[in-house]
Amino acid sequence: MKARRARHATPLLVAALLGALLLALSGGAAWVAPAQWLGGEGLLHDLVWVWRAPRVAAAFFVGACLALAGLLFQGVFRNPLAEPYLLGSASGAAVGAAIALLLPQWLPPGWSLPLLAFAGAWGASWLVLAVGRAGGSWQPARLLLAGVALAAILSALRGLLLMLFGDESTNLRALISWQLGGVQTPTAAQCAAFVPLLVLLAAGARRLAFGLDALGLGEQAAHGMGVRVPRLVAQAVLLAALATALAVCWGGLIGFVGLVVPHLLRWWLGPLHGRLVPACVLAGGTAMVLVDLIARAALAPSEIPAGLLTALVGGPFFLGLLLRRRE
Repeated sequence: MKARRARHATPLLVAALLGALLLALSGGAAWVAPAQWLGGEGLLHDLVWVWRAPRVAAAFFVGACLALAGLLFQGVFRNPLAEPYLLGSASGAAVGAAIALLLPQWLPPGWSLPLLAFAGAWGASWLVLAVGRAGGSWQPARLLLAGVALAAILSALRGLLLMLFGDESTNLRALISWQLGGVQTPTAAQCAAFVPLLVLLAAGARRLAFGLDALGLGEQAAHGMGVRVPRLVAQAVLLAALATALAVCWGGLIGFVGLVVPHLLRWWLGPLHGRLVPACVLAGGTAMVLVDLIARAALAPSEIPAGLLTALVGGPFFLGLLLRRRE
């Protein structure tokens, strides 16, 4: 049954993505019919292709990265409740990004934001990993609690940085909005960079699929199948931290996408990561494109932070998972 679903998954997910893209390009503060932007010229044509299209591309990229990061974290930690937001990885990336935004005069321009975001996500991930392995064995509950505690600490650190270094020259409203979660509009060059970055991330995750499948049977079983577990964990955490950092750079703090999307896909397609990696890219990107559309259109001309919308859906989903595991 799962194999049959997997054969039909890609066409269904591609169709859902195309439908979401059509809606997202047409919808927003003003509705633009597809016939008005698919051909011809004029103000509405420019509105869609110059302003909306890069934003929609960034939304897909952010959602795909968050879903991939969640899939990798859940596979490494063997915990279906693991995801970048709850494990503190996204908060670590946000601290690094906040330093880059608040102290631009102290840092080299250009690459400081993604590099510091990656350093924060990677460091937070390894700290949670170390706490979860304390005593020599995995403790899923300890992992989750360590992530929640670390996220709270990092949130307080962000607030302290904002108080110490925020001044009139800093667009504090934009920074606070970014921390609440919201897709940024990239340039054409940045949009072009999304494709190879996402391909590399997906290819790296797909390469780890067999090891993650084996690790799901336990560390001893994975060793017996020839998997070098420490190396696998290091590579998976590195990839997940990179995906989280890129998502935070372009979307701010958006929680629960990395929890909900991989979990639903596991229920639909089964536990094999070879199937789940491309499915997460398509489903995560589609979900974020739709979330960003609602954020832009629901209260137009105002914009709802995307992080608030994902929390409204992901929070109850997370509580439902906790109650189900308890039962």
